[in-house]
Amino acid sequence: MSEWKETTLSEICSDISYGYTESAKQEKVGPKFLRITDIANGRLDWNTVPYCPITSDNFKKYQLLPGDIVIARTGATTGANYTIKENDPKEVVYASYLIRYQIDRNLADPFFIGQLLCSPSWSDYVDAIAGGSAQPSANAKQLGSFEILLPSLSEQRGIASILSSLDDKIDLLHRQNKTLEQIAETLFRQWFVEETDEGWEEGILGNEFDFTMGQSPPGSSFNEDGIGTPMYQGNRDFGFRFPEYRVFTTEPKRFAEKHDTLISVRAPVGAQNMANEKCCIGRGVAAFRYKANPAYYTYTFFKMKSLMDDIKQFNETGTVFGSISKRDFQEMEVFIPPIEIVESFQNEVKPIDDKIITNCTQIRTLNSMRDTLLPKLMSGEVRVNVKK
Repeated sequence: MSEWKETTLSEICSDISYGYTESAKQEKVGPKFLRITDIANGRLDWNTVPYCPITSDNFKKYQLLPGDIVIARTGATTGANYTIKENDPKEVVYASYLIRYQIDRNLADPFFIGQLLCSPSWSDYVDAIAGGSAQPSANAKQLGSFEILLPSLSEQRGIASILSSLDDKIDLLHRQNKTLEQIAETLFRQWFVEETDEGWEEGILGNEFDFTMGQSPPGSSFNEDGIGTPMYQGNRDFGFRFPEYRVFTTEPKRFAEKHDTLISVRAPVGAQNMANEKCCIGRGVAAFRYKANPAYYTYTFFKMKSLMDDIKQFNETGTVFGSISKRDFQEMEVFIPPIEIVESFQNEVKPIDDKIITNCTQIRTLNSMRDTLLPKLMSGEVRVNVKK
């Protein structure tokens, strides 16, 4: 550790610049236009990034290149950041509420710095300088004053390589899951929308599914230390397929069983997840399972997904916040296919769904490994052997 050098983010930059002011366009006019909202959740989907018109001179000024780091400077996600990768789109500019830090590669490896800006030390620093106001914000000088301990360039590259390999595997699994879920949705639509039989029974949702409306335990039973039963309260807890651990309770009131479909029932109505284990559901969540065979969780999940347009209409009801009641669910009109067809669909699509579930478990394991390893590598507690 004695050879590690103390510096700051600003001191290792060749340029620090604020972004371009322009309105985003969904149509393909100009380059991609990277905004805070695109990097806020920790993952970047280039397919959803909009475009913007820009002159050739301004494009050169604001173009993002591999190794450039953009950091959000305002709002609840102040400090959120992204490092441009070699395989990212080449024609990208960045919006005005982002700050670009270009790392001098003679002093530091930009991908090492990008990993450092995902560490607890960075989030703690941002909270200290920006978290005390109603509308958090920070300027380039404040963010650039972040103190850094730099190992040698070769060790920086070694650390970045290890962490990037984990990131790449996580990203690959996320992309695979998105593709698999699209395939499963397409198959459901073919089986139960495009090929609906006129002879199928018309009924209500309560004829086909059992469901449990959540009830919140007393607040005194809540903890974030993993004591008791995991509890989910709504959209805030939901991830891609499964909820993320946030709150536990020692006095659970109502439960969802493993693989039940979870739907948020209070603003916003209609977010969807699946229970990864037996869990407590608060009053913002309802849990669904197929009456005839609770093991048909794949059919249940995609049937509820197909009803989202109807469910989300309840976001417009209520005096202040949207909500959907047990009676609203109970009386929702649906076509009820014969159980033999449901069984055939379940047998065909369950392997696809189970692959998504397996991938989600692996993503959680890899994220945990990365979160454990990152601060140890950045502090020098764990060292990387590199060739001199």
